[in-house]
Amino acid sequence: MNKKITNIEVKKRNRNDVFRYICRNGMVSNPDISYALKLSLPTATQITKELIEKGLVEEKGELESTGGRRAKALGLSAHAGKAVGLDITKNHISIVLTGLTGSILKYDRIFMPYAPKDSYYQEVNQRLQSFLDESGCGRHEILGIGVSFPGIIDLNKEQVADSHVLGLKSLPFSSVSSFFSYPCHFLNDANAGAYAEGIQAQSEHMESFFYLSLSNTVGGAVYSNGRLEQGSSFRCGEVGHMTIVPDGKECYCGKSGCLDAYCSAKCLTDGKLEDFFVRIGQGDPQAVRLWDQYTTYLAIAVNNIHMVLDCDLVLGGYVGSSMGGYIKDIQKKVSERNTFAEGSSFVRACRHKTGAAALGASLDIIERFMEQV
Repeated sequence: MNKKITNIEVKKRNRNDVFRYICRNGMVSNPDISYALKLSLPTATQITKELIEKGLVEEKGELESTGGRRAKALGLSAHAGKAVGLDITKNHISIVLTGLTGSILKYDRIFMPYAPKDSYYQEVNQRLQSFLDESGCGRHEILGIGVSFPGIIDLNKEQVADSHVLGLKSLPFSSVSSFFSYPCHFLNDANAGAYAEGIQAQSEHMESFFYLSLSNTVGGAVYSNGRLEQGSSFRCGEVGHMTIVPDGKECYCGKSGCLDAYCSAKCLTDGKLEDFFVRIGQGDPQAVRLWDQYTTYLAIAVNNIHMVLDCDLVLGGYVGSSMGGYIKDIQKKVSERNTFAEGSSFVRACRHKTGAAALGASLDIIERFMEQV
């Protein structure tokens, strides 16, 4: 029995590896798969046959000859499946449609102030249906919806807990998913942003990093070896409430001196961050002074996090997405604080600057599907 179970697991892992390889590389052949994954050619051929029968892979002609018989070209089926990511914030919703390769097929950001009412979720669903109609995506192709919320996502109790931004103390997942026609999975917004960065980082061997989300609130996430660390109470990475200044500014949580009180996006401007950085470039004294103060506190936090985790840090959220070349100001101050002679190359701005949380939520759906192939 143990041997039988092991064989089943091996076959599933091989099938999973082959499907992921095809998703990553586009047009491939069975000999390509056999060589890259160190599988026998008959095994690779049998697996791709199964994937074709499942409608996940299809033959797409022949590849160019390398001296012998032309190999059949295999690629991901156009109807293999798609995922939706939905990011809910205080004033907007972001919706993204992605293919199994993680490519963004359509994205939209809609002004829609949050309200804890059925009518709100009904309207979100209507907006989603219109979004899908415009994309031309068939309903049967949707694998599920990844839903990102700013707040603690308690997977044990299956609820959004303690979302200060949305004024929520407890929102059962079922109270949200009941309004949609597809399976829903829920993520914290910082975790979702980290997941979007993590998928990108896989190709660069950046296996572990800390994602610091600098939006209207400050949050964080630990990404390690392809997974998000949750913590025993699903609060792993909540650095917004670590103390930066003892007895400092009052934080919305009721404590004083929290990182959130010094490094949220609202500490820089109540308007568009893009305009704020334009002002810095123009030498506006007030903007320059605010940025210097902001980066000083942020450098303290970044250095502390790096000392504890000894990994790269990605600055995301509204500020990380907008700072552009001004990341150098932070890197310089971090380098000055760093005890070890390693510079500040471990700090960088996020790559996904638009809809990162929505993208990460959709990628979570794709990963769940991949694991079951």
